[in-house]
Amino acid sequence: MKKVLIVTGGSRGIGHSTSVLAAEAGWDVCVNYVSNKSRADETVALIKASGQRGIAVQADITKEDDVIRLFETCTQELGPVTGVVNSAGIVEPYGRVDEISYADLAPLIDINVTAMIMVTGEAIKNMSSKHGGAGGAIVLVSSVSARLGGPAFCAPYAASKGAVDSFAWGVAQEVVGEGIRVNAVSPGLIDTEIQPEGRVEAAGPNLPMGRVGQPDEVARAIVFLLSDDASYIAGSNLDVAAGR
Repeated sequence: MKKVLIVTGGSRGIGHSTSVLAAEAGWDVCVNYVSNKSRADETVALIKASGQRGIAVQADITKEDDVIRLFETCTQELGPVTGVVNSAGIVEPYGRVDEISYADLAPLIDINVTAMIMVTGEAIKNMSSKHGGAGGAIVLVSSVSARLGGPAFCAPYAASKGAVDSFAWGVAQEVVGEGIRVNAVSPGLIDTEIQPEGRVEAAGPNLPMGRVGQPDEVARAIVFLLSDDASYIAGSNLDVAAGR
């Protein structure tokens, strides 16, 4: 079966590393992005340099029509989708909960929770044997913040990732009998541009391993869960947090 992967938020951070490493593992990759086409094109160039096919597709995954178009475009240009990684997400707003307004909170829930559920639903429509699909794998990017809580810094973000954990477990049971394996990966503090300025340098020495993680270290876990080597793994949540 041809391996065709969609990576949401695939042009930066963990999504970028996942796209590139997946290509090295034999996947054709559809890189989803919202606004930064040049970054997405750079990721696609690295995919093609690995000898795999790659495309960049602009789509705002908080909009249902865009999610449907993303899957349709990938299928038309690369073939039936057999893997999906939901890496898109945001951390803000920062601060105490009593300092956060509804207007600040809504985008966080929209992309981290609602869009994640919509993307997973569309993936199921494309891959499930119930819908005529050939099966596949879905990996949702969560965070160890879901259990750490992020007090006085990003508690709403932590709560949104708690929703990812619950959803991954529930939907995994729904579709595992239809040829789809759903798992989650929970990174710890990772050195990506999503981090506030100075946080990586300040927090790294205080972590159990004495350093923050790198995007490739998370991507390797994701690509493993997509692979046939993980053929009997479903409903799992793999921490990539060096003991945190």
